[in-house]
Amino acid sequence: MPRQPNVHARPRATVFCEGNFAGIDGKTANGLVRQSERYEITSIIDSTRARQDAGTVLDGTPNGIPIVADLAAARRLGHLDCCIVGVAPTSGLLSPIERAVILRAIDEGLDVVNGLHDFLNDDVEFAAAAARGVTISDVRRPRAKKDLHMFSGRIHDVGCPRIAVLGTDGAIGKRTTATVLTRVLNDAGVRAVLVGTGQTSLIQGARHGVALDAIPAQFVTGELEDAVVGAWEAEHPDVIIVEGQGALSHPTYLSSTAILRGSLPAGVILQHAPARTMLSDFSDLPMPTVISEISLIETFARTTVMGITINHENMTDAEVSVAIAGYEAVLGIPATDVLTRPPGALLDMVFRTFPALRPAHAIVQR
Repeated sequence: MPRQPNVHARPRATVFCEGNFAGIDGKTANGLVRQSERYEITSIIDSTRARQDAGTVLDGTPNGIPIVADLAAARRLGHLDCCIVGVAPTSGLLSPIERAVILRAIDEGLDVVNGLHDFLNDDVEFAAAAARGVTISDVRRPRAKKDLHMFSGRIHDVGCPRIAVLGTDGAIGKRTTATVLTRVLNDAGVRAVLVGTGQTSLIQGARHGVALDAIPAQFVTGELEDAVVGAWEAEHPDVIIVEGQGALSHPTYLSSTAILRGSLPAGVILQHAPARTMLSDFSDLPMPTVISEISLIETFARTTVMGITINHENMTDAEVSVAIAGYEAVLGIPATDVLTRPPGALLDMVFRTFPALRPAHAIVQR
């Protein structure tokens, strides 16, 4: 199908997330619905939630992004430039059904944005289909080994504090909290820059970052250091926010070690889901407690956990309030839910730890 000219400022994209939107394995689609600087998201493909508003399903507030049943319905909404793979399974691989849909998108002339470990450009079937003029972007593909960085110590030359948003599990909201934190700081007059560490933040449009879980182990700390140094040298912000991955205590996701070593954060915000009893991908392993994770982080690195942010999954608003009050009383540090509580609570968390960042005109309301 011939490609039509795009008159829009950003590429218009549909996000394929069949059977997973608003769930843990749909976190790429979830993130793009909440924020996307690089692409204009025109629809979500998930037949199990078709004819609903994506914002309403995800956060209870409509945002005008429709959920449709299939690619044909997505195309009927208007011009499309690309199809984004919005699923993020633990395996990082495509199912046969997902392969068929993406091949159909390529056949119809749409570029494909792929954040999985399964690099589509290396797949003979996908490469042959795309050879007719379609671009496949494998977001997670690392640079050639000759271009990767070992840790150098240049992080000590970065002249602003770094705040890492870590968590007690994977798919728990670290990226969302990091994105919201960056936005509210900038809105308050603090120049904050986000360093992304996963495929979703890179697809969203993070200017600095690297998909850490695709980097060979010996380079992972150096690549994170290089991304943070690059953000400092390019923008000289007041503070750098580093998106976390997995959890330091997690048996599989080890990127938190590189984040702590590579960015040397002076402060850590810990994301936790109080109602989650078992690890999201290991139903036989219990969740760590906030206290145990704080102890592990502060033992592993010379840093301070400066606040708790809550993932309110399976919680009522009243239960969120109780959890916030409880963490603040027991731990003596601020706590909030970035999606349901005023942004002033998040700013207060930062300004308590880094008072020099508070603009003279800033008034924090909780």
